[in-house]
Amino acid sequence: MVEKKKKTASPRETPTPEATSKLRLRIRGYDHKLVDSSVKQIIDTALRFEAQVVGPVPLPTDIKKFTVNRSPFIDKDSREQFEMRTHKRILDIVNPNPKIVDALTNISLPSGVSVDVKMT
Repeated sequence: MVEKKKKTASPRETPTPEATSKLRLRIRGYDHKLVDSSVKQIIDTALRFEAQVVGPVPLPTDIKKFTVNRSPFIDKDSREQFEMRTHKRILDIVNPNPKIVDALTNISLPSGVSVDVKMT
């Protein structure tokens, strides 16, 4: 006969949460070359102030397709498709200090690139 060991209820260990804050940057644009160059510029700025950078993480590209008739009258079967591609990247900066935040707000990025900032 095999005896099973009973598990004793041990007090749960609560991990001590460290005060880590994270700055999450979401970069979006229609041209992937502009998005990648903007990400490189942001990373260079953050590393200049000795920040810990996680990423860039490429997110799936959003593709919006629009179908229009080529001719307004009789040629219903003849259609043309256009698409808009939105390329996205995510960067995380762990424990940002005020100098990093100030430098990132003063950075000049090319037009056509948008940056969303979230502090967690």
